[in-house]
Amino acid sequence: MAVRTRSTRVLERTGAGQDPGATGSGSTGRSQAGREGAVTLSVTDGGLRIVTEKVPGVRSVSVGIWVGVGSVDEAPSLAGASHYLEHLLFKGTRHRTGHQIAAVMDAVGGEFNAFTAHEYTCYYTHVLSEQAELAIDVVSDVVLDARVTSADVEIERSVILEEIAMRDDDPEDTLADSFAATLFAGHPAADPVIGSVASISAMTRIQIAGYYHRRYAPQRMVVSVAGEVEHREVVRWVKKAFDDRLTGDRIPSAPRSAIGVARPKRRIQLVAKDTEQAHLMVGALALPRGDRRRHAMAVLTTALGGGMSSRLFRTIREEHGLAYSCYATSSSYADVGSFAIYAGCHPANLDQVATLIRAELATLSASGLTDEELQRAKGQLTGSLVLSLEDTESRMSRIGRNLLVRKHFLSVDDELRALAAVRRTDVDALARSLLAAPMSAAVVGPYRRRSDLPAGVGDLVAGQPGSVGKFAAPPTTPARNGRGRLAARAARPDGRPGH
Repeated sequence: MAVRTRSTRVLERTGAGQDPGATGSGSTGRSQAGREGAVTLSVTDGGLRIVTEKVPGVRSVSVGIWVGVGSVDEAPSLAGASHYLEHLLFKGTRHRTGHQIAAVMDAVGGEFNAFTAHEYTCYYTHVLSEQAELAIDVVSDVVLDARVTSADVEIERSVILEEIAMRDDDPEDTLADSFAATLFAGHPAADPVIGSVASISAMTRIQIAGYYHRRYAPQRMVVSVAGEVEHREVVRWVKKAFDDRLTGDRIPSAPRSAIGVARPKRRIQLVAKDTEQAHLMVGALALPRGDRRRHAMAVLTTALGGGMSSRLFRTIREEHGLAYSCYATSSSYADVGSFAIYAGCHPANLDQVATLIRAELATLSASGLTDEELQRAKGQLTGSLVLSLEDTESRMSRIGRNLLVRKHFLSVDDELRALAAVRRTDVDALARSLLAAPMSAAVVGPYRRRSDLPAGVGDLVAGQPGSVGKFAAPPTTPARNGRGRLAARAARPDGRPGH
């Protein structure tokens, strides 16, 4: 029986020759016939979503299969199973060996990789436009028909244990996991995507294969393709690759809603390591993904620590030379989010760095942003969004993730309008709300016990009662010293490439 396409609709249009952000009503109407870009969605039998973005003039295509399965879906005995499975799917299918999978992509100059996050897993490839059908066939084969043999499970067990060891040797990775465990305590987002030595060592082939066959179903998937492609051809190729799996009247799985409840630990989580630097992360629970204040959140973190002109970078690095890397960041999941500040410095400077961070938070809580900071942050975010769309891989990621995790598709215009609408009062109110909450913190560095940490770290976490909320300005400002270099470090994305 032929697979039906239940519905097809255009989600977004982009005129040829325009900036990627100039969509919808922003089009000049001068595009040549047949050169208009569009984001188009089809839903097939079995509940599979197929979304494409036609990008006229490019010579590459990016293909991704987004699966709504991540570490938040795992029972304690399966901690790390989603990431483990991601490794195993590349080892061979019913139709191709692992070597043949690698060889067929190498033969056309393609790139093939995957990553696992807390709420989803993505398998993606980047190829020349004329290889789009091949790419869809190979990625679909890997996702749908993996063999998951006992021998491969044992090989990848060793690989993942080495990956955990590599994580443990990286103080920033260790810090991020330790901070998440402290801030999101009680919520599945507290647990590392990669699992633990204990869970990976104990996991069996039967457990992993069962997880795979229960979770990897078409209704939980989005196939996203961006490049010089025709939507109807992509739908035909995907139907052929998925074959008899596209049956029945299942509907696409709804985005996640409630997952758990976070109960942050109100103490400093210390990981004692003989490192040259002390690494500090401090923050509070923030906004879930669907919160309407998320664009104000982006403006806040950008102005506070999102670039070389941000407050934290300017004060801690440029004016005092106390740290090479210092930034603010935020993350959002279905029902919880975080706001955090990171700094890495010489252990002798940690007290001063913590005191300066506290001073900046006190000023932010008391006075908010300036109009200049607001406009600069909005401009930085606008430029970053539009410039990120200059390659097909970014476009594929935008449309695929958008459909998988959100109730309503957001166009580039939607995002740009929401950013433009952010007011200074919105950001200031959000800042006061976040900074009035108790803070959680984690430190990685050469300290044997929490009592060895400098007083400034404890003061930062505890805050100082005052008329402006949790934070009041510290009594003194530390003197400058001469350390520091000339580069900003961007916040890391959530999820780690696993293959």
